[in-house]
Amino acid sequence: MRILVYDVAADSGGAATVLRSFYEEFSRDTEHEYLFVLSVFELPETERIRVLNYPWIKKSPLHRLYFDHVVAHRLVKQYEADQVLSLQNIALPHAGVPQVVYEHNALPFAEYRFKPWEAFRPWFTQQILGRMMKRSIRRAKKVLVQTNWMKQEIVRQCRIPEEKVEVKFPPVELPKPQDCCPDRKRPVFFYPANASAYKNHRTLLKACELLGDQGYRDYEVIWTVTGEENEGIRGLRKEAGAKGLPIIFRGPMPKEELFRLYASSILVFPSYIETIGLPLLEARAAGTWILAADCLYARDGVGDYERAEFFGPFDAEGLSACMKRWMD
Repeated sequence: MRILVYDVAADSGGAATVLRSFYEEFSRDTEHEYLFVLSVFELPETERIRVLNYPWIKKSPLHRLYFDHVVAHRLVKQYEADQVLSLQNIALPHAGVPQVVYEHNALPFAEYRFKPWEAFRPWFTQQILGRMMKRSIRRAKKVLVQTNWMKQEIVRQCRIPEEKVEVKFPPVELPKPQDCCPDRKRPVFFYPANASAYKNHRTLLKACELLGDQGYRDYEVIWTVTGEENEGIRGLRKEAGAKGLPIIFRGPMPKEELFRLYASSILVFPSYIETIGLPLLEARAAGTWILAADCLYARDGVGDYERAEFFGPFDAEGLSACMKRWMD
């Protein structure tokens, strides 16, 4: 069988990691042939793997649209592919052969629904792209997902048989178990996350404000944003400074430092949309205490972990109560 692996979107980060993991898996396959269709990400060819790169796809959304609807179909016919594996959440529109779709975008299936005036891009992904993804899932021969909660939601929302969806956990590097001993006299609360709106830094800031009102100040909160990423984060930094909150805008850090920090801090994770919530899994592997938003992804990842405690994702008072227990 000849399988066309389609991933013109991947160029770096998590998407590139997933792409490389599939490449490494297929490079050990002595039964099938593979044709990787990519844009700028480069992979070496082998006896059974051929790689085609089309960098011009990245020029504009129109170039990408043309490639998806015209060129990709021609490649399927030209190379006589028997099946397509799409690694970018949606099947090819005119492939003409059975397709397997790797679904890793959690937005269309998350509990929280964005309003267009609140955050346009997440709303567009949920309401417009999400409908396209769900139609694609119904047409696909098989769907691959990263987590159990996504499998359950896809089966429920798309009304497809459970056996059509397979959980394929992505390759992740987890820390080794550590001697985790946070200081209860001056605890450090750690939130490793980027500056996306749904990471929900504001709930944690509000919890700190409530703690300050009750006289709690001998603690630190470390964020892995600089405070300059976007207008929302700049506003939070200004607000934290004006109110004298003990929030440190550390910025991105190497994985080694991140793993070390787990041992001496309590992980706080108020994000309300995640596919996996990797810091939760990293913290669990290290043995860290966790305060997490009570969402499907978090229950899936650390719901049975004895050192995990949950709060409503927008319940700053509930989060402050969890933090206060450490300081008491």
